[in-house]
Amino acid sequence: MAKQLDLVFLWHMHQPDYRDHTGGEFVLPWVYLHAIKDYTDMAAHLERHPQMRSVVNFVPVLLDQIEDYAEQFASGEFRDPLLRLLAEPDLDHIAAADRELLLEACFRSNHHTMLAPFPRYQGLHDIYKSLEGDGEAALSYLSGAYFGDLVTWYHLAWTGETERRRHPLLAELMSKGEGYTLAERRALLDLIGGMIAGLIPRYRALAESGQVEISATPHTHPLSPLLLEFAAARDTQPAAPLPQATAYPGGRSRVEAQIASAYESHRERFGARPAGLWPAEGAISTAFVRQLAAAGCGWIASGEGVLKNSLHRSGIVQPRAAYHPWRLADAPGLSLFFRDERLSDLIGFEYAKWHGRDAARHFVGQLEDIIKASPAGENPVVCVVMDGENAWEHYPYNGYYFFDDLYALLEAHPAIRSTTFAELLARKAPPRAEVLPHLVAGSWVYGTLSTWIGDKDKNRAWDMLCAAKQSYDLTVASGRLGPEESAAAERQLAICESSDWFWWFGDYNPSQAVASFDRLYRRNLANLYRCLKLPPPAHLEQPISAGSADASGGTMRRAAEH
Repeated sequence: MAKQLDLVFLWHMHQPDYRDHTGGEFVLPWVYLHAIKDYTDMAAHLERHPQMRSVVNFVPVLLDQIEDYAEQFASGEFRDPLLRLLAEPDLDHIAAADRELLLEACFRSNHHTMLAPFPRYQGLHDIYKSLEGDGEAALSYLSGAYFGDLVTWYHLAWTGETERRRHPLLAELMSKGEGYTLAERRALLDLIGGMIAGLIPRYRALAESGQVEISATPHTHPLSPLLLEFAAARDTQPAAPLPQATAYPGGRSRVEAQIASAYESHRERFGARPAGLWPAEGAISTAFVRQLAAAGCGWIASGEGVLKNSLHRSGIVQPRAAYHPWRLADAPGLSLFFRDERLSDLIGFEYAKWHGRDAARHFVGQLEDIIKASPAGENPVVCVVMDGENAWEHYPYNGYYFFDDLYALLEAHPAIRSTTFAELLARKAPPRAEVLPHLVAGSWVYGTLSTWIGDKDKNRAWDMLCAAKQSYDLTVASGRLGPEESAAAERQLAICESSDWFWWFGDYNPSQAVASFDRLYRRNLANLYRCLKLPPPAHLEQPISAGSADASGGTMRRAAEH
């Protein structure tokens, strides 16, 4: 019997909560921008290639925000300032703060692929740069027509390649190039609203057809192994400094609540509980895996570095260890899969520099080499797990031609089957899972947890969260909050538990990004205290981390969050 390879793509869709929950205002626009560029394109690639199978992982906090945007479009009351300004009838008389926002935000993209290809958009940037050194007075000469063209081009540049092919309005506006009227800006706004409103139904339809398995992550993307025990960080780095707090208060119950909330979110949106989970950042530990198994989770995936560290600790040498599932003896019913780091990183970081067809052929060639090297009787399972949103702005045409060629080659290949984790495990003869004697805690980043703890700024942020959680516990136990107030406080606590805040603290990250996330994290903590009817501590007014003016954010970071 000819060898076959089972290929599982898992595309992870996530953005943290960018809302200021005191008024619901969106502080950063990444959710709706990725929705109209990347989430639409990723769905369309699959719709064009119905024989392709994949897993799409939606973090509930992202879905919460997508639905929030859909409600804004339905009501016409926008809580995102960039959308308000796209609809603004009189851009000649907007406030100075709005002018500054447009100039700061509307050139924030990959200039090589999203600005330079459009001469009129590039011209707007050239005008801005020519005035930038002359101070605020020079910038005040920019007219409402300039800002109208700027905010229009920004949104046009952030539309997905497939959306441009589906909607004539986008091509018409891009061809016009300048002098956009209020009616044209509002027509673009309506089109964006339709894209966002249709997004979740498109993925649900793909899931119902069997083409896609939709998985989830604990609700707000918490770094669960650290919520359970800070000492998990020392599995790979025994000397790592830890926060002053010995542990996150009530961490086990908080992880349980985050998992339960994700399950409920999935049932409401997709009609059933997810079969498996992609833990935030692929971060796992023995305690967390046991908790997931107890919650009925069927599969999880993590980074290959975690598997390598775990096998090394157990004295096991197995070069092809990532090409089959694993299990823990004390986590019954749960299968562990590990991403192929090399193949995942080729798509995430390298192929954007290649011609799309060459990249697609090279990727398929790598899979063929894996098949050839597999021993008799083995059908390898290869897992490609990566961010489903931020890599594509580095590709020409948002990766359209790369995906078209790749998916076509895979559909036609006689020895490669694209599939999903749920389908693999449901087979009469599922792939054999070996027992992992010891699991070393870690994540997809270097196989460690060092990206979220161990740095002095990260540790300080954890201590601030622990103090807020202690206040939360005391206030809830006192009975001073009503049911609705308690629910609001718990939602706010969950937002503060997101892994994203801790990623950014540290001097190896760029100052501008650190400042944005630092400010939003402290604002979220302050809002938590307000939910508890307590005054926010004064230290929340002081930045936690400054970042570095010279930092690039590291090669592993999600590209658009800068």
